[in-house]
Amino acid sequence: MSEEERETGAASGNADGADEETVVRRDRFAGGPARSFLSSLSDDERIFPADLAVDRAHVVMLTERGIVDRDTAGEILSALAEIESAGHAALPDGEDVHEAIESAVIDRVGPEGGKMHTARSRNDEVAACIRYRLREDLLELLSAVVGAREQLLAVARDHDETVMPGYTHLQPAQPTTVAHWVLSYEQALQRDTGRLLDAYARVNQNPLGAAAFAGTPFDVDRDRTAALLGFEGVVENSMDAASARDFLVEVTGAVAGLATTLSQLAEDIVVMASKDHVELDDDYASTSSIMPQKKNPDTLELVRGRTGDAVAGLNGLLTNLKGQPRAYNRDLQRAGRHAWDAIDSVTESVEVAAGAVATAEWPADRLEAAATEGFATATGVADLLAMAGVPFRTAHEIVAEAAAGLDPDEDAPDYDAIAAVAEDVLDAPLSEYVDRTAVESALDPTESVGMRDSRGGPAPSAIAGQLSTAEEQLAVDTEAVGDHRTTVEQATDRLLTEVERYA
Repeated sequence: MSEEERETGAASGNADGADEETVVRRDRFAGGPARSFLSSLSDDERIFPADLAVDRAHVVMLTERGIVDRDTAGEILSALAEIESAGHAALPDGEDVHEAIESAVIDRVGPEGGKMHTARSRNDEVAACIRYRLREDLLELLSAVVGAREQLLAVARDHDETVMPGYTHLQPAQPTTVAHWVLSYEQALQRDTGRLLDAYARVNQNPLGAAAFAGTPFDVDRDRTAALLGFEGVVENSMDAASARDFLVEVTGAVAGLATTLSQLAEDIVVMASKDHVELDDDYASTSSIMPQKKNPDTLELVRGRTGDAVAGLNGLLTNLKGQPRAYNRDLQRAGRHAWDAIDSVTESVEVAAGAVATAEWPADRLEAAATEGFATATGVADLLAMAGVPFRTAHEIVAEAAAGLDPDEDAPDYDAIAAVAEDVLDAPLSEYVDRTAVESALDPTESVGMRDSRGGPAPSAIAGQLSTAEEQLAVDTEAVGDHRTTVEQATDRLLTEVERYA
């Protein structure tokens, strides 16, 4: 039955909408090829448990407010328990899960079962169901992200002195460490976590009680349904409550940002694997169907590819919403799927990407050797000269000219080559500024890393500070996710306790 059918019945004094006019209208709109086109029943399986929870909370509130009598409430709540046990597949045909559940209640209880829909619309009902289910999905994703961060921190702790090459423009740039690289992604995931937590707070608001969009004449208690469903507050304006889907945009945008972080990490691993800078565990790789020597980083390529799912979801959602007027429009039936697809795809990507990094082997000897390629220690030598009093641009010129004189098989100039250029540029021996030992030390990738101990740098001492800060933030975020989950679980228990008073 359509929303207008129920409201026609309610307006005439029958909460179940079962008067003669409604029956005529129901028959009029009961057939035709548009039925299957309009129906979202199969897609709504995802929110089936959420709808049952919303129905229960609404019925409990109606009973407490004296709008529905206790006996009728008990019959409705008992019918909902039977429907839950039978499962989504047992629902009768309907335009959506909300109508199908109501029809199933009426089938069991009779016309009085229609009182379940008193003082609400499918508009505020579906908005509540989406928020209720999306909250669960967000908590699952957040748990995966904080778990991933914990795995990355473990890798960083184990590899704070494992030197590796760093790149800009995919060209050898400066030596760094595995820990420094890993922590760069852990910090990005911190921000992704923050965005998801921020979005959670705006998702977790109660739209129930807004009715179609213009409120209801019944004396409902929106704060009570919010408490029963574990929502942290109420979406105040009834038109906004029924029609707004910006919370879906915010979540999908945060998920797309997270997917992009994961895609960049995956790309790094794919490139590293091609250079033998990392050895993926067999669980995160595959071989060729024809080339037996191959070990391909397929899981990371799929992480990279799945980013398209999230970006497409955000684009599809924004396109769906951009031309819609207030208040409710049927376009919204297609909005939620974009968020669901994005969040499902990315939740799996988080677990795979983190698992691949956590189980990988980092060949220290190969990585250290690669860290000298392309004269990657050049900046360290220039910095050494600058710290000795040479203007940095002059130091840059000296090191660049020494690098230009390298033979094709050389990775870096030695002290003598640098000293020769320096003497021409400075009109003084290099030894007047720095000695041979200091320069040769700066040419070594491990020593070069050790020099860069400024806050946030790759030196082991700087890594220790980053680890400490990251661990503190991880504890805060893990506690926040746990608190949200506990709040939801407690609300679920409260709702079931209230239901048991009547059913």
